[in-house]
Amino acid sequence: MALASVHARLLLSSTSASFLRGRLISPSLALSLSLHLPSRLAFFPRPSRRASFCSSIGDELSATAATVPSSVEKEEEVKKEEDSGKDPVREAAIALDIRVGKVVKAWRHPEADSLYVEEVDLGEPEPRTICSGLVNYVPMELLQDSMVVVLANLKPRNMRGIKSNGMLMAASDEAHENVELLIPPEGSIPGERIWFGSENEKDKQPNAATPNQVQKKKIWESVQPHLKTTEACVAVLDTLPMRTSAGEVTCKSLKNARIS
Repeated sequence: MALASVHARLLLSSTSASFLRGRLISPSLALSLSLHLPSRLAFFPRPSRRASFCSSIGDELSATAATVPSSVEKEEEVKKEEDSGKDPVREAAIALDIRVGKVVKAWRHPEADSLYVEEVDLGEPEPRTICSGLVNYVPMELLQDSMVVVLANLKPRNMRGIKSNGMLMAASDEAHENVELLIPPEGSIPGERIWFGSENEKDKQPNAATPNQVQKKKIWESVQPHLKTTEACVAVLDTLPMRTSAGEVTCKSLKNARIS
C-alpha cells in the first residue's frame, strides 16, 4: 500500500518526481519505480532491447578495432624493412634465372626477316627454342655454336608462329645501332646459373621466380634499367659484376652500354 501511495503521488506531479529523484530514495528504489512511471517522469531511462543489441555490436567492433595495427606500428614495420639494408633492385635481380647457354643450331625465321631462331643448350634434357631480333646486328656464323647469356624464366611468347622460350641477352649503344651479345667467360658450363656480386656469393642465390611471378611482379622491367657495361666492357647490375664460376660476363667492345 505504501508503494502504491508513492506511485499515485508521483503521477500527480513532475515536481514530486524531481524531488524524490534528488533527495528521498535510493538509486535501486528509483530504478524500480521508474519501471511503473511514464517516460517523462522516470528516474532512469527504461531498458531497451534495441539499445542492448547495439551496445553488443559496439563492443564487438571495439574489440576488433583493438587488433588492427596502429599507424605508428605500421611506420615501425616500414622502418624495420628500410633498416634491414636490403637493396630492392638486387632482391629483384636474384629472382631472375639468368644462365649460361650454347647455341647448337641457328636459322632465319621463315616468317620474320629480322628474327633468328636458335636451339640453345641450357643444361636441360632438350635444347630450348628461342627467337632473337639479331639479324641486322649479328652475322649467322658468329651466332652458330656461340656461348651466350640467356634470361630463362620469362613466359614463353609466340613470335610469328614459333614459341620462344627465353631471351638472349645483349648490350647496345644509346641509338641501338650497335648490338653485341653478352659473352660468358671461357670455361663456363651451359646451364650454370649466373649471379651478381663477388665470387663467394654463388651459393647464396635463392630459387628463381616462376615465369608467372616474373610477369606479374614486373621483375625484369624493374631490373633492366640497372643493367649496363662498364668501361672495361664488364656486364654489371649498377656496380655488381655479372658472374659465372669461371669469371665475369663481358661483351666484345661496347662500353657504358645498355643491356637487354
